[in-house]
Amino acid sequence: MMKISGLIKQLEAFAPLAYQESYDNSGLLIGNADWECKGVICSLDATEEVVMEAVNKGCNLVIAHHPIIFGGLKKITGKDYIERTVIAAIKNDVAIYAIHTNLDNVAFGVNNVMADALKLTNRSILAPKNNTLAKLITYIPLDYFDKVERALFDAGAGNIGNYSEVSFSTHGVGAFKANELANPYLGEIGLRHKTAEYKIEVIIPLFLQQKVIKALIASHPYEEVAYEILPLANADTQIGSGMVGDLQEELTEVEFLSIIKEVFSLQVIKHTPLLNKPVKRVALCGGSGSFLIKKAITAGADFYITGDVKYHEFFDADKRLIIADIGHWESEQFTVNLLIDIIKSKFPTFAVLKSECITNSVRYFL
Repeated sequence: MMKISGLIKQLEAFAPLAYQESYDNSGLLIGNADWECKGVICSLDATEEVVMEAVNKGCNLVIAHHPIIFGGLKKITGKDYIERTVIAAIKNDVAIYAIHTNLDNVAFGVNNVMADALKLTNRSILAPKNNTLAKLITYIPLDYFDKVERALFDAGAGNIGNYSEVSFSTHGVGAFKANELANPYLGEIGLRHKTAEYKIEVIIPLFLQQKVIKALIASHPYEEVAYEILPLANADTQIGSGMVGDLQEELTEVEFLSIIKEVFSLQVIKHTPLLNKPVKRVALCGGSGSFLIKKAITAGADFYITGDVKYHEFFDADKRLIIADIGHWESEQFTVNLLIDIIKSKFPTFAVLKSECITNSVRYFL
């Protein structure tokens, strides 16, 4: 029996909820994590039609990129599509889980699959997040060093970019005196004791702080474990908004617009005036990404691909790059396949379906 909580655990290991933006509402929105999961249907949006599609296909979990509940609901009377979706889900015992800006903000999330579609190389996060990292410093007797270090790594410490199990250690001497209430691992009550220790320093994600400390204390032989947590101003190169990379070969602006149109199956592309310059470096952001235009310019991008750009925001290109607004849904359309891949990588025999509902509410008259 697979519980919904088991699927959620894997989704949040890939895109931790701690990385969602403050305004967001990712996570389990409707239903109970302890329910047995009979089947999953993945969609960009959780609408009433998607819920009923799940019911008809024997699924009781909808995993959507966009949260159907974004602000507070004071009444549920069915007056709009949000309330009707909530009612349909509750009446049919269908759980709804949203994985939104946390999936946007991880290195292999929404923006990476856009970059995959365009075959970009030399990729990096366009706007890495600050204030997500800390440094743990602690002191370990020599005979316990390997055990404690392993426990720290297993709890999520020591990851920097593409490197894992990263640490720095120095050899020194620790000293203490235990009182009559202590139960010391080393030394005698009432006598000051000195012992050889290693000082170890490791980077930790702030959201894993309590988990790492718990692992430290559980693996350490001392009754009182000395440690320090220092918040870091360093940007996390694996977490943040947007992505930037290079085309495999230099193209003209018209050639690249044609590729964008084909790759994203577009009828039309809104863009700023062409600059008659070659295109090599490309920045992008799935969904509403106008807040990153200046970052794209700073990154030296020739093109910036996103959605939901307002009229006056197009002026921010300032003849320094081309902004291409391909539409919100269109920019995130590959996200559903990403969700399916995440689940199937952990549960290869479990039923995971792609919604057949086209939830894009925007149409073009040509």
